Parts: sequence; structure tokens; C-alpha cells
Amino acid sequence: MKKIALLFIVLITSFSCENDDVITPVQDPLIVAEFRPNLSELNLFTGDLSDLNISSRAFKYELNSQLFTDYAHKQRLIALPENTSMQYNGDGLPIFPDNTVIAKTFYYNNDERDLTLGKTIIETRVLIKINGEWETGDYKWNADQTEAVLDLNGSVVPVTWIDSDGETNSISYKIPSNTDCFTCHHTYDYTTPIGPKLRNMNFEISGINQLNDFIDQQHLSGLSSNSEVSSIVNWQDTSESLEDRARSYFDINCAHCHIEGGDCETQSTLRLALESSLENSQIVQRKFSISLRISEYNEGFSMPFIGTTIVHDEGVALLQAYLDTL
Repeated sequence: MKKIALLFIVLITSFSCENDDVITPVQDPLIVAEFRPNLSELNLFTGDLSDLNISSRAFKYELNSQLFTDYAHKQRLIALPENTSMQYNGDGLPIFPDNTVIAKTFYYNNDERDLTLGKTIIETRVLIKINGEWETGDYKWNADQTEAVLDLNGSVVPVTWIDSDGETNSISYKIPSNTDCFTCHHTYDYTTPIGPKLRNMNFEISGINQLNDFIDQQHLSGLSSNSEVSSIVNWQDTSESLEDRARSYFDINCAHCHIEGGDCETQSTLRLALESSLENSQIVQRKFSISLRISEYNEGFSMPFIGTTIVHDEGVALLQAYLDTL
């Protein structure tokens, strides 16, 4: 009897341990909503930092129409505090809870024809909502790609990559200072995100609508379906009208400055947000000026004023084709 009882205890203990392994998975560390000296201290990624594996406590998001930054690739993520969600607030930016972290990592594939050759990560820009207000910080990656260090002063990094046509490209990539970040990321006196407007996230990725996925994952509340939100077009989608594509390009690349309360509010009459009618936008009246200032790179004169160091050939071709119709 003693042997049977002992065997029973061993079996029960073994079963309990196996169940513990199943129902108690190892969780990623909590996200740190502070500007620590090193990017790794924020716990946004797991494993080797350069692999950019997003923590299970954060989620990736994509934009249907994207800002041009000298042909850099970007990985975007949002980390919400535990048991919170973004709140629906119309087609624009949702309401983010305090201690939300938004991060965007900029990198270049070493050779666009063979992604197994790796990438060069340049910077990770971070927004953190603290006590109702957004604060900005930028992490510069080291040459070994093992860590990124908080650097608010900005710098220039030489970058070389091979594009899909086999051409070698070299630029002097400009990491913005914290002052530069505020130049674009502000409306009146308040820092604000630019990209993650609901209308710019309302599209399908691998057959699944991104907003509906956010709703299903409880990342977004106050909304029952993506059908309640308008959708901006992808400026690269040639099946869309030329006007819609051009206005989409203006909206994501230029409107953060060319709006009421933006950095160019008093310097320019242009109002380039998508919701501005063509008449109120002043695009027709300023089309020759627009053409001149986008068609060449001349620091301090060309547009965008900051954020790029080369002309965006595809974007200029699109806007010029549109301006020629006006």
C-alpha cells in the first residue's frame, strides 16, 4: 500500500508540473514607458535587439500611405499599458492612454535584391505619453547593431545600400534633434503623433483589415467595425485617381506642418491636410511654388524643410503630374 500511495503522489506531482508549464507561459517583461539611456531598457523588443522582434506586450501597425525618409524602411509599433486600449475619436488620431509608447525604427536593407544579407539600423524614434502630453526621444544605433543610445542632439550617419536595380546608393542620413522632432510633431504648442490616424490604418494586410484586427485584439475600443472610418488611399496605388493619390501624398508628407497650428501656419497659406478642400488648400494658387520647392534638394529652401536629404523622385513625379492638371 505504501508503494502504491508513493506512486500516486509522484504521478500527481508530475501532472501538476506539466500543467504548470502549459498554463503559466513565460511572459515578456513589462514595457518601460520612460526615456532610459538605452533602447533595450524599454523592453520593446525580445531576443537579439537587432532582430527587431516586437515584445508580446506591443503590436505592429502599418500605414496605407507612408512618409518619405530618404528611402529608409520603417518598423512601427505601439505599446499600450496593460488592460487599456486606444479610444475611437473619429477618423484621425485615436485617444491614447497615458504611458503609451509609440516607436518607429528606421533601417536600410544592405541589398534589396537579397534580404539575407541583412540590414543597417539607423535610429528608433520614440513617443511616450506622460501625464497627458507626448514627449519625444531618439535612439541612435551603434555600429555593431547591438544597442541604441538616447541622443537628443541629432547627428549625421553615412549610409550605403544597393537598391532593387543593383545600383549602389550613398547618402548622409540625418538623425533629427529633439528640436527637429518638435518642428514636425506639434500642433500649436502640443507635441502629437503624425502617422497613426485611423483613416491611414484602415486597410487590409494579408486579407485582414488592420482596424478590425485591432478591435478583435482589444487594442481599439469605441468602434464596432472599420466601416465606420474613412480610408486614405495609398499614394503608390495607380488604380486610384491621380487627385486622390496626390492629396494622400500631401497629407502624410506635408500636412503636419501645413495646417492651422503647424510649423508653417504663418509662413505659408498652404493647407495640405486631406480634409481641406482644394479651394481652401491653396494648391492651385501655389502650384508653381510647390513645383519649384519639391523638384530639387536645397537645404533651407526645398520641401520638406527637414526630414530628407534627397529628392523623392517618385513623389515629385506624382505631384508634378497632378499639378499639371490644375
